[in-house]
Amino acid sequence: MEYQVQLEIFEGPLDLLIHLIHKNEVDIFDIPIATITDQYLQYLEMLEALNINVAADFLVMASTLLHIKSKMLLPGEPDDEEGEDPRVQITRPLLQYMHLKKAAQELYQREILERDVFPRAPDPAIYKEVEGQAPELEVNIFQLMEAFKAVVEQGSFDTRLSFKPIKWSVKEKSSYILSRLRESESLNFKELFDILEDISEFIVTFLALLELVHTGVVKVYQPTPDSDIRLKATFLKENETGDGSKALEVDR
Repeated sequence: MEYQVQLEIFEGPLDLLIHLIHKNEVDIFDIPIATITDQYLQYLEMLEALNINVAADFLVMASTLLHIKSKMLLPGEPDDEEGEDPRVQITRPLLQYMHLKKAAQELYQREILERDVFPRAPDPAIYKEVEGQAPELEVNIFQLMEAFKAVVEQGSFDTRLSFKPIKWSVKEKSSYILSRLRESESLNFKELFDILEDISEFIVTFLALLELVHTGVVKVYQPTPDSDIRLKATFLKENETGDGSKALEVDR
């Protein structure tokens, strides 16, 4: 009997398509449908191997991509020169979704609650301290999956993402991750797996990380577009246990 872990995906199929388009550096109006479809299906296979719940929307999009791919492989009719490009089926919703995400982000950044407050201007010295510092780049779940796949492939064990009942739980590995982050301000994604040896332990650790990111306890980011993914805790505090030792808790 295989060990099952159910975890909700917090980004949808359109987010995955946008990620693949950016990753392949292609024009949204000229999507290489065969390449994008193959990569999309690879992600679904990885999600399934990790026992992560895949929403029906992901499967519907997979069917749509396969349908478009099959239509583009078929020879066109001689008199069908002005026929609509089959890729419009995904181009239109992608453009609408990107537009809505941009609008939502702009609304989110508006300081609605403090719009009638006029704070004192900060000390100019503060600007000098942060001058030249690039903003942290957020990392999405699909970039995390790519980083995890690369780490697994570098190991010397069996890389098939399927495993039997094990002694680690997501809760235990969440505590392990927070303990590692407690030791330093931030942690390289690869360092999270540097002392692990078993593929099943790799997987549970990765699932624990996804859960911590999903709940906002851990932030994943890139200092620069070409740098490695890094992790840092957002809410941590120490608490005394009954035996006088220190215990790490999440302060939400």
